[in-house]
Amino acid sequence: MNWDQVQGEWKQFKGKAISQWGKLTDDEVDQVAGDREQLEGLIQSKYGKTKEEVREEVDAWMAKAS
Repeated sequence: MNWDQVQGEWKQFKGKAISQWGKLTDDEVDQVAGDREQLEGLIQSKYGKTKEEVREEVDAWMAKAS
């Protein structure tokens, strides 16, 4: 699965993202609207991780969620 597919089905993936990253609120995930850079930036700010750590996490989550 690629990110375009995740973005196209964001409403379905939204709940999976919230369960993966519990510090994210429903409203924040709604605002992301499937934009990977925004999601990664949000995770980075909420969890204090590096850009690379977050990118790897999102890749792993995407592989698992598909």
